[in-house]
Amino acid sequence: MALDFDVGVSRLVARVAGVRCVSAGSGLGGRTMQARCGGTRLLMRRGPRRTRCASSPAAAPFHGTHRPTRSRLGGADAEPTPYAVFNVAQFWDGRAKDLEQQAGGPMVNPIEMASPSLHVVEQLKGIPGYHDMFVEAFPSESDPITLANAQKAIAVFEATLITPDAPFDRFLKGDANALSPMEKQGLSLFIDKGCANCHNGINVGGGMYAPFGVVEKPGADLLPPGDKGRFMVTKTPSDEYVFKVPTLRNIALTAPYFHTGQAWDLRQAVAIMGASQLNIDLKDDEVDKITPFLSSLTGEQPKVTYPILPASGANTPRPQP
Repeated sequence: MALDFDVGVSRLVARVAGVRCVSAGSGLGGRTMQARCGGTRLLMRRGPRRTRCASSPAAAPFHGTHRPTRSRLGGADAEPTPYAVFNVAQFWDGRAKDLEQQAGGPMVNPIEMASPSLHVVEQLKGIPGYHDMFVEAFPSESDPITLANAQKAIAVFEATLITPDAPFDRFLKGDANALSPMEKQGLSLFIDKGCANCHNGINVGGGMYAPFGVVEKPGADLLPPGDKGRFMVTKTPSDEYVFKVPTLRNIALTAPYFHTGQAWDLRQAVAIMGASQLNIDLKDDEVDKITPFLSSLTGEQPKVTYPILPASGANTPRPQP
């Protein structure tokens, strides 16, 4: 069957409107370079459990976890950080409205960094090098070292983590040769089978919630009965087993897949989505075409120079056990 790429791409472009680079601080009030640099250092700071934001593969190399849920401290597969600023909300269940709110969660979570909110501030104030950084980043505030400002600094840094110039981006900009013939066939199938109904926008996902298992419930390894997703936030019965639709950007780099992290093969994940969400038993050759298209969503990876952390002093409060 002949593929009408002009029609197909125009339909997807309408959904993937605004593919572009995000300026640092987009959606976060245009915070300063100083805040972004401070955010990098704050990501590197360890908590009492000897964990830190940047010890998660979600921060370095800025993609999702490479371990399944049962071995994750936080209880769910870590979401990729690049382009997270464009998500409708943060975490699979959307419990954090934005990156600022999300950044505060792991710091105080007793099974992650385990620092009470007041102790976070005590520790930051007890590290002399942070004082001037916070003053420079938040010059209008008399007491700039606060948990809220630490969250802002981390969020502004995370907003800079984008992966532009993926082959698909170049294709949307008019480079007909940016995608291989196989990838173009995969794109056509991605649209025609209905994948783009949920996976759309600048993130090719991340903009809406959807039930996992619209047509056919996956097995308990992929959808544990006790993990009810969005329902745990809203307590609305219709939100049971509803999760944020994940971004597909850089999906080839972010195995394992789904919120449980139990699917390690991208081809397997594509087939599961066809059956569970679209009521389609995708043929092997269709999966073999869609999967390379998804690989075309891999862009240029962030290049981040890890900073030297400000030194603790003799009077710096110690982590609380």
